[in-house]
Amino acid sequence: MAASTNPTAKQLYEFGPFRVDPEKELLLREGETVPLTPKTFQILLVLIRNKKEVVTKDELLRAVWPDTFVEEANLSRNIFLLRKALGESPQDHRYVVTVPGRGYRFAEEVQFVPEQPLNIVAASHAKVQVEVKESSRWPWLAIAAVVLLAVTAGVVRLFVHRKPVLTEKDTVVLADFVNSTDDPVFDGTLRQGLSVQLEQSPFLSMISEGRIQQTLKMMGQPADAKLAPAIARELCQRTSSAAVLDGSIAQIGTRYLLTLKAVNCSNGDSLASTEAQASGKNDVLDALGKIASEMRNKLGESLGTVRKFDTPLEKATTTSLEALKAYSLGRKASAGSKWEAAVPFYQRAISLDPNFSMAYARLGNCYRLMGEPTLAAENTRKAYELREHVSELEKFYIESHYYQTTTGELEKASQVYELWAQSYPRDWGRPAAETAVSSMLGQYDECLIESREELRLNSNGDGYMDLLYCYVKLNRLTEAQSTFEEAEAKKFDSPSIRYFVYALRFLQNDAAGMSQQVAWGTGKLGVEHEFLHLEATPLPIRAGWDGPGTFPVRQ
Repeated sequence: MAASTNPTAKQLYEFGPFRVDPEKELLLREGETVPLTPKTFQILLVLIRNKKEVVTKDELLRAVWPDTFVEEANLSRNIFLLRKALGESPQDHRYVVTVPGRGYRFAEEVQFVPEQPLNIVAASHAKVQVEVKESSRWPWLAIAAVVLLAVTAGVVRLFVHRKPVLTEKDTVVLADFVNSTDDPVFDGTLRQGLSVQLEQSPFLSMISEGRIQQTLKMMGQPADAKLAPAIARELCQRTSSAAVLDGSIAQIGTRYLLTLKAVNCSNGDSLASTEAQASGKNDVLDALGKIASEMRNKLGESLGTVRKFDTPLEKATTTSLEALKAYSLGRKASAGSKWEAAVPFYQRAISLDPNFSMAYARLGNCYRLMGEPTLAAENTRKAYELREHVSELEKFYIESHYYQTTTGELEKASQVYELWAQSYPRDWGRPAAETAVSSMLGQYDECLIESREELRLNSNGDGYMDLLYCYVKLNRLTEAQSTFEEAEAKKFDSPSIRYFVYALRFLQNDAAGMSQQVAWGTGKLGVEHEFLHLEATPLPIRAGWDGPGTFPVRQ
């Protein structure tokens, strides 16, 4: 049934996919409401009513804040929020154009359209069809009743039958934050902070830094390439992940606006989004923690686990942005097995915040992998003493490494791993570290189970290295060979893998194969020496061999 036109219908504004209802103060995009604050909506209304004309800042301030003195920063903030609502990027101002030194101009064509009143002719749980012909109050009561019924049904469907955006089998990729503040302290820092917050979740599973670097190489990108949205999305697809988390930070006067959105990496659809404001630079980490917690819930994690595993970021890491930035650079170097390069970054983080527990823990592990046991024990012990200042997951990491590498209490380390597995069954770091304890106890069958679990949770070179090691220790040489071939086919390669392949070739009496591994290590700093040492003293491989002192990746 066609709807009749009301000659007295009010006027609405239309531009692009948007419609503006001045009376109801509504901005709609293709029928969906776009949330705006009242002041932001009033600015939009002033601009579209003066389309194609420059509206000065003073005119906007007088129109939106009459008889009230406000700082120009308030106007800038609302212009920023308006552009965000209209979907504009920092580089593309299609609708609201800044006229330097003067004000703003609405650049898009604006049309006037009459509102079409309608009266109800049909209704269902999903849809209401209406058409209005008369102004008697009884039809309007009927309209209200049916609309209320439809809305109630929709709300019930939304909250009772709402499906999680992600499942416990999905993985996500963290992109770098888009930093439009011109302050380099946020570069890499916010991504690291977000990672710390999201790692606390037993529900979410993020692609590891090691796997990211290996995948970037396969994409023809540098291992330390910045994860811009396009690169992050391709990486997401290559790792068969479900979503990319894109963040951004912008400065509005003295305030900061942080936004975070989850994007389906297959089709680019938005899955969820959230934002928070920080009143100043010192409050940015607090705002980051808030959007991380909100995103966890929006992606499908229960409120119960969000509340249980949600240590504030300043407590889990540090209150210092500069210390967190140094720590993030150390983590990136560690993920690439560049232990010596990571050390000064961790040392700087500690100098900026002497209570930064995880910085001590990571530094201790670097020293251990560099063959510096005294420095390793000193820093690991300090991390253990400060472990009350970390998240639950980081406490598991610190305690297990302390018992395993500093005090040698392997049974206590095993107990920590059991608790770790109960709280975080999807965290690949636990089986990766647990393989070392099993091998130290001579439990190579357990080592094999744990390395398979690690590889299932985090398919990268580290997992293949551990699996190869366990097979060699069990003298299951055929399976060790198959493991190496599978890793090679997936382009996973590292000094650690090559070391164990050398051991495999030794046990296979393959002199030519051993020479190939030595040739591979020639000219590689810190690697060539290890292989030359193997050539000189190969006997330990056959009896009592536990691998090299510097190669295994356990960060």
